[in-house]
Amino acid sequence: MSIVPPKLQRVSKLTITFLVDNNLEWMTKLPPGFTHELQQHIPHSRKAGTGEPGAGVPVLDFNDFCCGAHGFSALIETEPVLAIDGGDATAPGGSAEGALDPAAHYYTLFDTGPDSLSLVRNIRALQVPITKIDRVVTSHWHSDHTGGLLSFLDLRRTCVEDGVTTPPLTSAGEGDIIRAQAQSDFDSTSPREFGGVVSNCTVDVHPSRPHLRGIAPPPTWKKVLCALPPDPAFDAIEARGGIVEKRDDGHTVAGGTVWISGEVPRVTEWEKGLLGGVRWVKEGEDAWGDHATRKGDLEASSEDDVIEPAGEAGTGKWIAEPHIMDERYAVVDVEGKGLVVFSSCSHAGIVNVIRDAVKTFNRPIYMIVGGLHLASADLYPRIEPTVKFLSENLRPAPTYVLPMHCTGWKAKIALEGALGEGMVPAGVGHRVEIIGTKEVEGVDAGRMWVRIVE
Repeated sequence: MSIVPPKLQRVSKLTITFLVDNNLEWMTKLPPGFTHELQQHIPHSRKAGTGEPGAGVPVLDFNDFCCGAHGFSALIETEPVLAIDGGDATAPGGSAEGALDPAAHYYTLFDTGPDSLSLVRNIRALQVPITKIDRVVTSHWHSDHTGGLLSFLDLRRTCVEDGVTTPPLTSAGEGDIIRAQAQSDFDSTSPREFGGVVSNCTVDVHPSRPHLRGIAPPPTWKKVLCALPPDPAFDAIEARGGIVEKRDDGHTVAGGTVWISGEVPRVTEWEKGLLGGVRWVKEGEDAWGDHATRKGDLEASSEDDVIEPAGEAGTGKWIAEPHIMDERYAVVDVEGKGLVVFSSCSHAGIVNVIRDAVKTFNRPIYMIVGGLHLASADLYPRIEPTVKFLSENLRPAPTYVLPMHCTGWKAKIALEGALGEGMVPAGVGHRVEIIGTKEVEGVDAGRMWVRIVE
């Protein structure tokens, strides 16, 4: 019995702007379609005035440049392919969630970085049209991916209420216009229109939000070193105008042009998750019955394992949670190119992610974007089989791999050795434009193939 793939609308153009990443890179050679941050500042830089040295030349202001941070955030802009049939614009392959506008241009924010400062600073720096972003998708509940959510919603709401599409530059003298608390008269459940822009923003999250997550390092994995900052609470998101949408199933957003996965099947032997990942559960909670944990797959722990320090009597306890089952990836299908896969942290394993994407869509992988989670020494044994899969077992190999965030230099060097210039050292502030090429159904099947060689 054949599997019917989800109805993912192909796009004629995909633009990616990296708003948060660990890496800053101004000078490395980039492939066609990639733009360094510096070049994006020229259009809105002040020109030296008459009588000044270099009159008429744009003068850069480094206060308006991006900052790096340990986390990830990418703005995904999609423009769908339309087939004109009898005067009606239709989506090839069928309809999808969301109305398809012939002039549509969708803005989806994938993750929000680690803190209240970096994402909003970089949105200002790159002059991102923040009020056009109507959906935020969080890949998983780790605060280096959700920490900027509330400040993003604050800045977006302020821009909507002030009637501007893009926030002012930091150097514009406006100061910090982010309002820390929701105004008492702001209705977070009824969208309001400001200048044709809907004030509220959908926040697409996995329903299993942890109370707290932490890190228990090797060699025992059983003593908690620290807890991560708590993820934004649902009510805090709503108070800032976010419409919380809890999804653990695969679904399309952005007029059907972006696919958000459900649970990623764990298939490979070596991708065993975040070994030191721990989760705080309250007394009386059935943590092992939660769909975001997997008791049967935990080789190094069991329900009876004790993670130190123990909680106060009657409050709760830490449990091992290496698999981070709430993690999701995103896919965009570019006409004539193939799939662009966004995997922010790859706790599920990037090979598991790619296998699932290939199985789901049966389309070649054009580009892989995000953190491959291969940076720490305990993960080094995973580098070789991961690189081998991407460069040899996956056919054709991806045209580009953009290893970001938690990938680590050792893995980047290995990927460069296998893929050459197909390994792109992308970083915060970079912009990528992928232009599709027309596909003729039945004619182009010979070049749009994919298979995995075991």
